[in-house]
Amino acid sequence: MNTRSRVLILAASGLVAATAITGYVVNAHDAAEGTGTGAGTTGSIDLRTSETAGTPGTPGTATTILFRDTAPGPEFGHVASVPAAHPGAAPTVSSTLCDRFYAAHDTAVCLQRGGALPATYATVLDHSLHQVRQVKTAGFPNRARVSASGTMVSWTTFVQGDSYLSDDFSTRTSILDTKTGRLVDTIESIPLTLDGKPYHAADVNYWGVTFAADDNTFYATVRTGGRTYLVQGDYRAWTARTLRENVECPSLSPDGTRLVFKKRVDASANRPWRLYVLDLRTMVETPLAEEHSIDDQAAWLDDHTVMYGRPRQTGGDWDVWAVPADGGGEPRVLIPDASSPTPLGG
Repeated sequence: MNTRSRVLILAASGLVAATAITGYVVNAHDAAEGTGTGAGTTGSIDLRTSETAGTPGTPGTATTILFRDTAPGPEFGHVASVPAAHPGAAPTVSSTLCDRFYAAHDTAVCLQRGGALPATYATVLDHSLHQVRQVKTAGFPNRARVSASGTMVSWTTFVQGDSYLSDDFSTRTSILDTKTGRLVDTIESIPLTLDGKPYHAADVNYWGVTFAADDNTFYATVRTGGRTYLVQGDYRAWTARTLRENVECPSLSPDGTRLVFKKRVDASANRPWRLYVLDLRTMVETPLAEEHSIDDQAAWLDDHTVMYGRPRQTGGDWDVWAVPADGGGEPRVLIPDASSPTPLGG
């Protein structure tokens, strides 16, 4: 991270009042109560109930999909849920308001913008979406992930710039262990091995963490020298090493054998990325049938399907789409007026 970015972080941390958004998740209930648009039902969401809702499926198959409602109206930005078997059903819309959201098991993380200067509040929520802990950091909400057990939580913000297409963007990525309470405010300090050699540089940036089932191994993107790499990290040993170039925003499959990621395939700003799946055993990449440029950290609906947010070409609205993970089939709209898809159950 360059000097300008560090100054921005210090300024935002020192000048944004911590009270600006404390309790925001809980207090949004008053604004949301009774304001349903008719498309869904205003109600409570319990992560534990959602995981077991409906008919239990095979391991690695979601029973419920949580998402951020992007339909115009008073429920815009609220966390909602639908049965995975019937994603077109009328959603249950909660009072929890987020700019980015993700959940697993009995833990959720909600990223919210707040303050006079660019700042993000990362709020850790329990199974009933009640606030457990809140962390203030600089920048704009970008990525969020929770490990399958609900133990490890990570989030990324843009502290400079607002697009991965910018040459001077800078990110800040944090990891929180909810069992021990240990917070790594920025993972830039992790010793990095690049192409088999220890590597140090001022421009190192990490983003898009995804956790393995052991709550120790994680994957992420690192950018340095104008290039991006997939890294494998060891949380307890606090080390990271590059595995492959040109991998961004990885997401680990439920069976732990593959990563879906966005790959830079065009230097232009029109269609720069395409979704790929990487087999971690063979290191073979497979392009997915989705040919639109996707700037999202895709999630796995099950071991055979990935889902992701895709903006509409007109209107500025978002929908959640799904596509087979083997490179076949065709992409399809899974949930209209939605972003930040999160699978629960399986």
